[in-house]
Amino acid sequence: MECKKEAILVKCNCTYEPCSRKGICCDCIAYHLRSRELPACCFPAEAEQTFNRSFEYFARLVNDRRV
Repeated sequence: MECKKEAILVKCNCTYEPCSRKGICCDCIAYHLRSRELPACCFPAEAEQTFNRSFEYFARLVNDRRV
């Protein structure tokens, strides 16, 4: 399968600038799942900027109907 990094970078909402995985979804997802986290694209902008990518934080956002 061909990586579509350039097309994905246009949509990527990750604000962590030194991230080497930006636009490479398979690497990003694998990295975050190892830490019991979800990638930035699962969060609304204001929540993503907290850099809290935990499953627990995501569940709170779902319960609060923010996702």
